Parts: sequence; C-alpha cells; structure tokens
Amino acid sequence: MAQEFPTSAELERLHRVVIIGSGFGGLFAAKALKKAPVQVTIIDKTVQHLFQPLLYQVATGILSQGVIAPPTREILNRQRNAEVLLGEVTDVDVEARTVTHRVGEYVTTTPYDSLIVSAGAGQSYFGHDEFAEFAPGLKSIDDALELRGRIYGAFEIAELLDDPEAAEQWLTFVVIGAGATGVEVAGQIRELSSRALRHDFRRINPADAKVILVDAGDQVLASFGEGLGERSKKALEKLNIDVRLGHTVTGMDAQTVELTDKDGTKHVIKSNCKVWAAGVSASSLGRKLGEQTGAAVDRSGRVATLPDTTLPGHEEVFVIGDMASLNDYPGVAQVAMQGGKYAAGQIKRRLSGNPDAGPFKYFDKGSMATISRFKAVAKVGKIELTGFVAWLMWLFIHILYLVGFQKRVTTLGHWAMAFVGRARAERTITAYEAMGMADLVRARQRADSEIFYEPRQHDDG
Repeated sequence: MAQEFPTSAELERLHRVVIIGSGFGGLFAAKALKKAPVQVTIIDKTVQHLFQPLLYQVATGILSQGVIAPPTREILNRQRNAEVLLGEVTDVDVEARTVTHRVGEYVTTTPYDSLIVSAGAGQSYFGHDEFAEFAPGLKSIDDALELRGRIYGAFEIAELLDDPEAAEQWLTFVVIGAGATGVEVAGQIRELSSRALRHDFRRINPADAKVILVDAGDQVLASFGEGLGERSKKALEKLNIDVRLGHTVTGMDAQTVELTDKDGTKHVIKSNCKVWAAGVSASSLGRKLGEQTGAAVDRSGRVATLPDTTLPGHEEVFVIGDMASLNDYPGVAQVAMQGGKYAAGQIKRRLSGNPDAGPFKYFDKGSMATISRFKAVAKVGKIELTGFVAWLMWLFIHILYLVGFQKRVTTLGHWAMAFVGRARAERTITAYEAMGMADLVRARQRADSEIFYEPRQHDDG
C-alpha cells in the first residue's frame, strides 16, 4: 500500500519548523518532532547526515563515505511530517521569519514559525586561510576524499622516484593539531604505513614513512586532562610518531611547513602531505543572526544565546551545537544531539500550552579518542580508561550512533578487515588525484620566489 502523506492544505495549517543543518543537532531535533503537530523542513547543502567523528577513517581508507553519510531523506522517509530541501542557506530574516537558500541559480525562500539553527562549523586556520591549499582540514566528505587521494597518492609518487631525498619528502606526513581528530589521523597514517601497505610496494618501504604531530599547546588531547594527555603522548611516540608540542605553524607551502617554538626558533619540515586539524570556525550564519538580534558573537563565530538556546527578543529562534557558545560547551556531537532534543521539546511544550523547560544543561557522557588499533583513551566523569578496554568502549559507542542496521554491519566488517587483518576496503584513488598533488608541488618549485606564506599576525595554529 502506498504511503499516505499530509496534503498541502493539512501542511499549511501546521506550525512550521525549519531546521538548518542535517548533522547531529538537526537530525535529532527533527526526529524528536516526529509525533508533534508540526511541519518539519530540513535545509542543508549536502542532504546527508554526516557522522563526522569517523571522517578520518574515510580519509585513511577504512570506511566508504556512504557508510558514514547516509541520505537524510532515507533516514526520515517514514516520518510523515518531515521534508528535506537541498540548498546552502545564504540569509535568515528574523523579522520576516524566512530562510533563503540557494542551489546554483535556484533561490528558494522558506517561511518558518520556529527556527532551529544547527549549521555546524568548518575548519579554522586562525587567520591564515592560504594554508588550506596545502593542508586540507577534515570537516566534510569532500575533505576526507581529498585527503585520501593525497595520503595514498604520496606513497604512489614516492614509488616512482629514484632520488631518496625526494621520496622521503613525499613520505613525510605532518598533522597539525593534537586534539582528537589530529591524534586519530596521525595514528591511522602510521597504521596504514606500517601494516596495511607494508608489503605492497617494491621500491619504497612504507614503514619508513615519517608521521609528525604538531600542536601549539603543551599537551596532547588537552580536553582529556593532563594524565590521559601524557599517556596518549607516550602511546603515540611508541608508535614512532614524532610529537612536537609548543610549536606554532608560521609558514607553509606545497613542499614545507615552518614551525616556530616558544623560544622563537624556527624549524622547517620538508613535507608534501599535510593535514590540518587545529581549529574550528562556526558557520557564517552566526554573525548574521548576531547582527539582527544583538546577540554577541565570539572570534570563532559562535553565538551567545540565552540559557534556553534562543536569541534575544526571538524566542522562536534556537541556536544549537557548534554554533552556540552557551556555557562554553564543547563542540562535540553529544552537545548538538542534546541541544536538538531540547529545542524540539521547547517547541512541543509551547504548542501544548505547557510552560517552558528550564535552561538547557548539557550532560557530559564522556570523551574518547582512538590512538591506533586496539588502543584508545576514554574519560567518563572521573573515570579514565586507556588501552583495549577504552577501544572497545569507543567501538560500541560509535556503532550505536551510526544510523541504520546495514551501516552498522558494514562498518563492523570493514573494522575487522582493518584492525584484525591488514586490509583497507577503500583504497581507490585515481591518477588524476595523485598528479594533482604532484602538479601543486612542481608549480611551487617553478615559482620565482620560494618564500613561505608569512603570517599576517601571530596566532596559535
């Protein structure tokens, strides 16, 4: 029997909830409104629900992008009061209560009665966006696929070279930022070089690859506390990862990274493959909302909301997840999930005539990060775990939050191949991707000037 959906007339009479973003905050808000008398419209420029914590596994060939980014339409296809629209939001008019979004030449304006803004965050280069050409971040599927091409392409190009020094430059990987993403990327590049690719080349030994993890701070995994940070650093060094703390990136081009330590001494690393995992910047929508409502916006673009996640003078507009600076909550998935549920609950209370709930309070369920196969760190309240037990906890939690039974089974299969065996299921790259990197390096070699991009101001990065 064909599925029945509300008629246009029925939808017109419903309270209209527009959700910007289909990440954790947006999706959990939409699902929480499933049985509410509302019309839900999700607007996103990708119309996939991205499980961002596993992007690094796409970049290193463990998982395919389809496993961690199922279509939002597929997830909500049985939710009769929800629709999904493709488009990049270019403007929000809080007085007219409209959202404007664009796909190419097509511009659409969608009205709302309540608005939930969960547009997430992008990579921050601390004022040096020119570095992005040489060190991609890891915030989207596009980023992950580009990095996959660069990482695997580096090994392929090194195999072609007779000059050992040139090959070494291709086999030197620099990861900038020692937070969870940086640690996980560095660990997987080392796993890739020392295990998965170990027997696949004839002219080079992938295990000779250098992996360098750089951070301006004094600690690995700073948000996990000093104890776990120090243990993580030792575990990384045991894997033969060169950890350089207290070093700020002050210059970069296609072939090199310039670091400056706390004494002002400069160090140059020759590397053709860099990954940036050092900072985040909230969606530009935050500043537009701040200008219209008077809400303060910090350097990272996060909006200072009221305690109930709404904006001053606009109780119908909720800002959640990475875009909000409320109580300085961390930019992690759980904050967005809980914020989405909270905003949906507030809307349902108002429609039912019930009083609003109290201020939004984030319940910290803990933090975890992998270092390598069978090794992870986890912090839940005062409990700190390391090693295999922490890794099992990490595995269980990530499987739990993946959407769909099929995705979970597929992921477990790929993890078994990568962690128990040596195989990587997603190693496909094209000659075009590999040559793109080579062309970038050659272009810099031919440049008249070989100077670094100099910083416009001294920032941590």
